[in-house]
Amino acid sequence: MKRITFLSDFGTKEGYVAQMKGVVCSITDARIIDITHEISPHNVREGAFILWTTAPFFPLGTIHVAIVDPGVGTERKGLIITTKKQILVGPDNGLLLPTAHLLGDFVVYEITNPKYMIHPLSRTFHGRDIFAPVAAYIARGVPFDEIGTQTTHFVDLQFPLGEHHGDRIVGKVLYVDRFGNLMTNIPQEILPGDIEQKNISMVSGDHRWEQVPFVSSYGFVQQGALLLTIGSSHFLEISVNQGNAAQLLGIGVDADVQFLFS
Repeated sequence: MKRITFLSDFGTKEGYVAQMKGVVCSITDARIIDITHEISPHNVREGAFILWTTAPFFPLGTIHVAIVDPGVGTERKGLIITTKKQILVGPDNGLLLPTAHLLGDFVVYEITNPKYMIHPLSRTFHGRDIFAPVAAYIARGVPFDEIGTQTTHFVDLQFPLGEHHGDRIVGKVLYVDRFGNLMTNIPQEILPGDIEQKNISMVSGDHRWEQVPFVSSYGFVQQGALLLTIGSSHFLEISVNQGNAAQLLGIGVDADVQFLFS
């Protein structure tokens, strides 16, 4: 069975999500799965991060519809991106590109054929009128080049990864989850193999925290204590056991962070 996922900043109070699902159900019997509809309004980078960290867990051939679209109704394009594993559908604002780079071997199509859109076409709800029906027709087997035309002109977005420089690793905070955990762009692979035995100092801006423990999970430090661990997405995470690291440290998304080892 084909699978179509939805990610958006629409929330669930209004009927927007249900309308998109209704369109899909009128075209195909593909299974519909919600990733989330709680992306912060208009926050393309946040939506891109959640898609980037979630899509790899879906089966081959899954179609992901992602809509965080502050440019809806303007001249921005609508895209289909095919990769060697999955298919991405959404606006041309960078939202889909980190996932496309991650999944690999991607080809970008601009959605151009009005035959596969809902009419009359709303200028403010392309999620329902363009992206949902396009995904449904792809699930039914309509060729990509019938729905759109290949293009090499699109808004790119990539998440730069942290780097190891001698006795320190530098990176950024990419995302803050609902628990206040600070998810960095530092992949597990560049951390010292004996990191649990290291004395670690953490620096962000003018602030420095000494002897921050690296542990395998939150419960290995006392309640309220600061810690470092590898999160479920395999990146270094700054956390507080049963607390909120973002509030405690006063840092958030895009904050520069450095970790010094001795």
